[in-house]
Amino acid sequence: MAKSKAAAALPQSAVAVDLVVLTVRGGELCVLTVRRGIPPYQGKFALPGGFVMPDEDLEAAAYRELEEEAGLKKRAVTLEQLRTFGAPGRDPRGRVVSVAHLAMGAGLPDPRGGSDALSAQFEPVSEYLSRRAGPLALAFDHKAILAAGVERARAKLEYTGLGVAFCPPEFTVGELRAVYEAVWDVTLDPANFHRKVTNASGFLVPTGGRTSRGGGRPAALYRADPLVPLHPPIMRA
Repeated sequence: MAKSKAAAALPQSAVAVDLVVLTVRGGELCVLTVRRGIPPYQGKFALPGGFVMPDEDLEAAAYRELEEEAGLKKRAVTLEQLRTFGAPGRDPRGRVVSVAHLAMGAGLPDPRGGSDALSAQFEPVSEYLSRRAGPLALAFDHKAILAAGVERARAKLEYTGLGVAFCPPEFTVGELRAVYEAVWDVTLDPANFHRKVTNASGFLVPTGGRTSRGGGRPAALYRADPLVPLHPPIMRA
């Protein structure tokens, strides 16, 4: 009886996970969204996510939702916790606290809608961040979650090797520069960028290979650890 009374006294709230899944496509930073198939906001675009089950931890819930709603596998992305969103009234169904996660990957396949998602797609981040209303306006507080995820990615490119998470395992400096330009939404001087990334201690490791896949003269191939700290950092202008 005492246990039952204690359980009944717990606040009536739910925990959810929402995911900001970023990739670079066609030279633009893109985000994964789903079109909701159930209320609330049925038919509206939203970030993938859902409620955490009683027997799973947050990371497991994030990976489960990623596969259920978009068909993306755990190995396709790097994942980290972003921040918690818990404003009262953020969900019309009741008190819901969301632990947002940031996921990034290179060459992610076209997603497929599943579970309670009618469709899933990658679209340019700018399409969603620039809209407060209209057909592309995001449901819930997902515009704020997206903005936080994009800023986290932009900031981490300054002081970690996170940019290589958007690159193939072996990449050229030109391909890495294209990632920085897409994530930061800027145009970078090629020679200056090359100097900065090759001078960052312990960042780029030459593979000894070369490629012509970008056109022009064969370029050197590198690999790198996305978690390595950059010294000196590569700062946005």
